[in-house]
Amino acid sequence: MEDIAELERLCFSEPWSRESLKLLCGEDFPSVVLELCGSAVGYIGSQKVLDELQITNVAVHPDHRGKGLGSALLEEFLAMAERLSIATVSLEVRVSNTAALSLYEKFGFLRVGTRRGFYKNPREDAIIMVKELKNQDQTRKI
Repeated sequence: MEDIAELERLCFSEPWSRESLKLLCGEDFPSVVLELCGSAVGYIGSQKVLDELQITNVAVHPDHRGKGLGSALLEEFLAMAERLSIATVSLEVRVSNTAALSLYEKFGFLRVGTRRGFYKNPREDAIIMVKELKNQDQTRKI
């Protein structure tokens, strides 16, 4: 947990507290952690509601960016989602985070909306992205 808390501090202007991260380690909060030499260098956290996953955070240690670790994390995360029979994965990403937008689009996420002023430090809009997983009936009733 300490490694994840450190990644939060390194990667985000408003990191989740250690206490919040502890709460997010239950069954309804699936995650994938990438470790190198026994230390977490990346993770994806999410919240599960029925057959949907909302990605809460994606983090890769600044010293390990640009090496394909984000792709590896996302690939494993989506495989886990399929094993859990998840129908939809969604997330928000800063409009200025072109690297993340490109990564998510590479994996088939679609831009479906904008949350104005979603991020606070600095103040910025978020792009809402959604991916429907192939293993699910696309005619779900809502």
